[in-house]
Amino acid sequence: MSTPLRVGILTREYPPEIYGGAGVHVEHLVPALRELPLRVDVHCMGSPRPDAATYVPPLALAGANPALRTLGVDLEMAAATGDCDVVHSHTWYANLGGHLASLLYNIPHVLTAHSLEPQRPWKAEQLGGGYRVSSWAERSAYESAAAVIAVSKGMRHDVLTHYPQVDPERVHVVYNGIDTALYRPVSSTAALTSYGVDPDRPYVLFVGRITRQKGVIHLVRAARALAPEAQLVLCAGAPDTPEIAAEIATAVHELAASRSGVVWIQEMVPRAAVVELLSHAAVFCCPSTYEPLGIVNLEAMACGVPVVATKVGGIPEVVAHGETGLLVPLDAHVEAGLAAALNAVLADAVAAHRMGVAGRERALAEFSWGEVAKQTEVVYRSLL
Repeated sequence: MSTPLRVGILTREYPPEIYGGAGVHVEHLVPALRELPLRVDVHCMGSPRPDAATYVPPLALAGANPALRTLGVDLEMAAATGDCDVVHSHTWYANLGGHLASLLYNIPHVLTAHSLEPQRPWKAEQLGGGYRVSSWAERSAYESAAAVIAVSKGMRHDVLTHYPQVDPERVHVVYNGIDTALYRPVSSTAALTSYGVDPDRPYVLFVGRITRQKGVIHLVRAARALAPEAQLVLCAGAPDTPEIAAEIATAVHELAASRSGVVWIQEMVPRAAVVELLSHAAVFCCPSTYEPLGIVNLEAMACGVPVVATKVGGIPEVVAHGETGLLVPLDAHVEAGLAAALNAVLADAVAAHRMGVAGRERALAEFSWGEVAKQTEVVYRSLL
């Protein structure tokens, strides 16, 4: 019997330490890959896990810029992956580790494009000069990778636009997936009452981090014009900087002073509670300024919720305008556009139900993790 292909997955996030879409992607991709004739080794950052090799920044870099601390971990990851046939990195946090492993051991480096540093200039607020370091690490990895997996056609376009040195034939589109057994409509409303949401009033729901990318401020401002019977529920925490945390706090408090039904959940919400909140939302809103695909939209659709989202990145490849939700241009009138679209869904329960049902059907038919894993394996084997 031939030896299974050995794949090294390099990632910052891995269960239980997940805070973004890239972490959700890795969480579900790894077990799906392990169902195939592959040996999958996970190398991640953070505290020890039973099924992964874990790394923390070298003590000598304590107090250094966070970007340098990350590169210290990348060096250790690269050193540990010499027995792999392929290395596959996720986000700039691990990209350089994959790139160095490829140079050291002459093995293919595959990276998945979840986002791009050139499209997130606000990260300079968070990383300072480290943003230039992260941008250099990402560019170096992309331009040298044996293959780039883009999570949407929009993401592929962005990769080729920002990194024109990358050969288009090396950029493959493999959509993100969704676990429709985990994300499904449920009847329980215990989470709603525990967080102070009135189950008898319709509500607009947002789930995401407080970062410029997620556009939370646009939704909060748009909510000034929401129908008065609607609640706004924000599952929004982990602010990138104290400045954006203060900006959102001021906007939310001003909104709450002008209308009832503003609920801001700042803690990490367990997945089961998120599913409950999604299941009973009248509409989910994704006001992102940048979104390569937007797994959160798939999660909402899988729970049978219509989606109102900005028309950016890969979102139009997930949210079918007029069928599973409504799309709003990201322009100078985006806040008015969001308010109008949200009110349109809130005002037409029949259309909202139809869009929710269509969203669930689309999630089931087109975005399974098993299919994502099979397509990813095809990329791996094409490089050997």
